[in-house]
Amino acid sequence: MPPHPLPPSGAELDLDGRPVLVVGYGVSGRAAARELAARGAIVTTVDEHAPDADRADPDGIDPSEFDLLLASPGWAPARSVLARAVSAGVPVWSEIELGWRVRADRPVGPAPWLAVTGTNGKTTTVGMLESILLAAGRRARAVGNVGPTVVEAVVDPSVEVLAVELSSFQLHFTQSLAAQASACLNVAPDHLDWHGSYAGYLADKGRIFERTQRACVFNVNDPATETLVRGADVDDGCVAIGFTAGAPRVGQLGVVDGVLVDRGLAPERHTHGVELATVADLGHLTGPDGRVPRHVVENALAAAALALAHGVEPAHVRDGLRAYRSGVHRLTDVGRHEGVAFVDDSKATNAHAAEAALRSFGPRAVVWIAGGLAKGAEFDDLVERCADRLRAVVLIGIDRDPLRRALERHAAAIPVFEVDANDTEGVMTRAVVAARRFALEGDTVLLAPACASMDQFVSYADRGDQFTAAVRRITGPAD
Repeated sequence: MPPHPLPPSGAELDLDGRPVLVVGYGVSGRAAARELAARGAIVTTVDEHAPDADRADPDGIDPSEFDLLLASPGWAPARSVLARAVSAGVPVWSEIELGWRVRADRPVGPAPWLAVTGTNGKTTTVGMLESILLAAGRRARAVGNVGPTVVEAVVDPSVEVLAVELSSFQLHFTQSLAAQASACLNVAPDHLDWHGSYAGYLADKGRIFERTQRACVFNVNDPATETLVRGADVDDGCVAIGFTAGAPRVGQLGVVDGVLVDRGLAPERHTHGVELATVADLGHLTGPDGRVPRHVVENALAAAALALAHGVEPAHVRDGLRAYRSGVHRLTDVGRHEGVAFVDDSKATNAHAAEAALRSFGPRAVVWIAGGLAKGAEFDDLVERCADRLRAVVLIGIDRDPLRRALERHAAAIPVFEVDANDTEGVMTRAVVAARRFALEGDTVLLAPACASMDQFVSYADRGDQFTAAVRRITGPAD
């Protein structure tokens, strides 16, 4: 154990004079290092990719020299310094754990957290939730993987409630989070290289429900999310609330004749549903086929459930959903040329998200640009279910073997073009040129990679931006 054990969660966090190692010196690592230093900790930073970090070689560090390690989300728990710290009994915290521990030090008291995780849809749901809370007059802030870092937001006295997006990475080393309400939108195999197994991935997703105070929100059509709720140790009085794009039962939010209704938290839930909004209120979020996608409706219902658990009125749900505007890189139409549409869904970083994107289009209408870092995933189910949507496929990235094998097994008749994996500078231009050659009038060239981006791009946003730039260079003015 460390020579000076840390105080338990809920006690004043005294770090004065304590040696702390910040592992990973990116955005969240830097924010954590600043907060730790402000609290008097003796901070050492390590990151082989950050030239201004104190140390470059994590393998040469003895974790027992520190009272605490702060792990950035990009660093897998199997990395040597983290694994050795766990084995030696040295506490390892995520930035989220640090944020939760320091939140009570605001002069106006801690702001409650409404927390969201899931394989897909987190950013949209958190954005919708923030919009609903703002419509209700709450001083809300979306944080986590969006907006400011958590440790910056939790000490801001102007923030009344936090809508917190949490990845499985962030949850892994989080031990004491007790959200006011929490949601897991869906689960599908992802980041298996980081977690070591699907069971490990599920376990980390399930951490979001532990100690939840008022409501645990799950996806009725994804039984694994309900299983995670049922296995969680929650506060007395905390309820399980399902959401579904179909008609809801008691204890659920759902849709009846185009109306989003609450039969989960409303006092009248045993006799009838309370109207929250209509699908038409989401009309500004229609997909390429002109309809509001099912997953958008589900995200809206999850956001509504969290907001209602916080205490907003039903009318605020409607107003917030009407005001919400989606971000870029989510089925964004970036250009049209000679009857061919170009759509950026670079945020589809796993098979689950890519399937949702592909199924937004009609049969044999998509030239699919896919590939990147596979993260240990396989793509047979994705390709088998979506082969009827494909005109052709353009493969990018370094982990193309799993996609190639899936295409050979389940879509052998579909033409496939592979961009040279070593061509990182011109990869997107070459991909768009190749895709345009396959596309016929009425088709869509869709970037929905089903993989992470960091092999050839800085981020999924950079990947999407480069796709957009390539489209505009190649096609010239849009139709």
